Amino acid sequence: MSPFRASPGFTGKWAHFDFEVDDGVATVTLNRPEKLNALTFDVYADLRDLLAELPHRGDAKVLVIAGQGRGFCSGGDVEEIIGELQKFETARLLEFTRMTGAVVKALRECPLPVIASINGIAAGAGSVIALASDFRLMARSAAFAFLFTRVGLAGADMGSAYLLPRVVGLGRATELLMLGDKIRAEKAEQIGLASQVVDDEQLPAATTELARRLADGPALAYSTTKVLLTRELDMDLGSSIELEAMTQALLMTSKDHGEFYRAWTAGRSPQWTGR
Repeated sequence: MSPFRASPGFTGKWAHFDFEVDDGVATVTLNRPEKLNALTFDVYADLRDLLAELPHRGDAKVLVIAGQGRGFCSGGDVEEIIGELQKFETARLLEFTRMTGAVVKALRECPLPVIASINGIAAGAGSVIALASDFRLMARSAAFAFLFTRVGLAGADMGSAYLLPRVVGLGRATELLMLGDKIRAEKAEQIGLASQVVDDEQLPAATTELARRLADGPALAYSTTKVLLTRELDMDLGSSIELEAMTQALLMTSKDHGEFYRAWTAGRSPQWTGR
């Protein structure tokens, strides 16, 4: 546990999705398979709060987000969210949209690598949660769909207009966010939206393999790399070079860097500690 955690304890059980930590791998499994894991107000809130807690727990080095059943996440529940939003006044609507954006901000600022294990559809808010992850593993039958304009809303939602052009380029992002068409796994891989596409039955094993590699590797180096990738998106080159120079000098004093040299000298594999 982080020594900088204040008096409140960690949440023992999350009511609105399944959560477990096993040997450094934390897994969130969205568990509404009868609705393709559509999100509710409570799921959003729990995701936001879990992501705030996760870096301080001390038992997780990587986070996997997955969905039960036939889909990853079909977006916001039409009845439980969209229907209810019709009753809200502007200030309450803004509170909701800020909460959904807070989930994406927390995903990008969480210092743990995040893997989206995408089975079936990742649509609407589900597509942005996957987009905000660091790695997107897709089953061959899976698909993305940025559906916001299909329901009469701006295609730019939850940070999608910021993140997607940086992943696939402005032209592709314009097409995907404006038209809201389904992007199947093969095309997603071609345009860089998917990190890897595997046969459906291989998705759990591929997810486990990548999660294990990240959990067993130099966690501090992985964490720092993610933080720099996020922070440098809006920096000029000189500022980025200076930040990287300072970071590398700091990590040259880390136990993992020293362990690499000792292992190299001894002709063995490093034993990473993430310190």
